[in-house]
Amino acid sequence: TPKDGGPEGWEQEVGCVYVETDGGVALIDPLVPPEDTERFWEALDRDVEGKQVRILLTCRWHGRSAKEIAGRYGTRVGGKPPRGLVAIEVPPVKERLWWIPAHGALVVGDVVLGDGAGGVRLCPESWFQGRSDPDAIRGILGVLLDLPVERVLVSHGEPVLEGGREALSRALAP
Repeated sequence: TPKDGGPEGWEQEVGCVYVETDGGVALIDPLVPPEDTERFWEALDRDVEGKQVRILLTCRWHGRSAKEIAGRYGTRVGGKPPRGLVAIEVPPVKERLWWIPAHGALVVGDVVLGDGAGGVRLCPESWFQGRSDPDAIRGILGVLLDLPVERVLVSHGEPVLEGGREALSRALAP
């Protein structure tokens, strides 16, 4: 359900991303689930065994369980991403999107949200906090349409698993 019950809100259930590359494992906006944590840790320990773990964020307020996970695996939050991930900066909203070319996947934080109808939408204008406006953000995000995006992995809402570029194109249309 959207926080505060309105269409301008955000989904309280959030998306997190685990991706393996030849450069290691990246956990983007990680969150240890509050239920069944023992099973989660057992599975993650098994999956990352012998691999370099990197903790990446889309925006600083998506720290979630990042410090806890970083401490467990002797790494830090941020830093250089593993090979196979490309950062795309969106300065006006202080967000970093992550492009994963091998999977045709774009990982977004708050600037793009699931729309509840199988696509994506820009975040509410109020979230820009006077730092920008929707047209400027659309202009910055327009570079994404040059990528062969198949999947858009959102933090809030349902991910787009097919036709990601088309979904982005609709969201960025004025």
